[in-house]
Amino acid sequence: MQSRSTLRKRLRLALVAGILAALGGLFLPVHSNSQMPVIRFVKNPDPAPAFKVKDLDGKEVTVDAYKGKVVLLNFWATWCGPCRAEIPSLIELQKKYKDQMQILGMNVDDDDETQVRAVVQGEGINYPVALTPPDVRMEYGGISALPTVFIINTEGRVVQKHVGLFNPALYETEVRALLGMPVAVRVESFEDTGQVFLKHADRAEMFPGVDLASLNTEQRALAIKKFNAEGCTCGCKMTLAQCRIYDAGCSISLKRTAEIVKEVAAIDSKPGAAAPTPAAPPSSPN
Repeated sequence: MQSRSTLRKRLRLALVAGILAALGGLFLPVHSNSQMPVIRFVKNPDPAPAFKVKDLDGKEVTVDAYKGKVVLLNFWATWCGPCRAEIPSLIELQKKYKDQMQILGMNVDDDDETQVRAVVQGEGINYPVALTPPDVRMEYGGISALPTVFIINTEGRVVQKHVGLFNPALYETEVRALLGMPVAVRVESFEDTGQVFLKHADRAEMFPGVDLASLNTEQRALAIKKFNAEGCTCGCKMTLAQCRIYDAGCSISLKRTAEIVKEVAAIDSKPGAAAPTPAAPPSSPN
């Protein structure tokens, strides 16, 4: 598990990702073959990891308590600019769908509870806010940037994950679609290949910064197998595949995956050719 100081460093550096997402999230995504906006939900979604925490008023908060409602699990911090920017829209969303949807504010990496209380009171936050212990963060795959929002359907399954500041209209559209309300968008499904939960990185065929174009089909499959079998040595305790998806800025996993691509490209891919024995995988972060 990462130390508190390491997590703080990663989160602060990853604010850049949140800002870039904010710039790119001004509109709902548009389907490549249509002018109709598109929203996407995970096909065969995983159950939301269970947790039990106390909110700032000492009341117990569990995700299981809200089955039957759509839940927006919002990981945020008081020092995160994009997080603070989206609070007013979340407040309005909670007001509008209070009987059908619940936002849970999962505060991350704030040392001063007084500061958190001041923000909650000053902003008039109308949904539960809890100080999030490290084990909950890790159950949700580790939080690589803030804000991070998990969308949980009425059956308690995680159908989408958003990293960075997004247009409030996207959240509302997703909520309405999950509640069976009319929406003027196309609803599509996708397979989770690590975008939502890193344990599914073994399904991925593309990785940030990794160029597989020089490999044929057999070599590509071998390279991906090695990415998922070998652990990254940066200290993240993840596989190379997971580290590339979780932290695209990691120079260690970037260098090692590039080395693997070169090694695999030199292997004769004909049936019966010898292949390097993969290293034992590290423990999965979720």
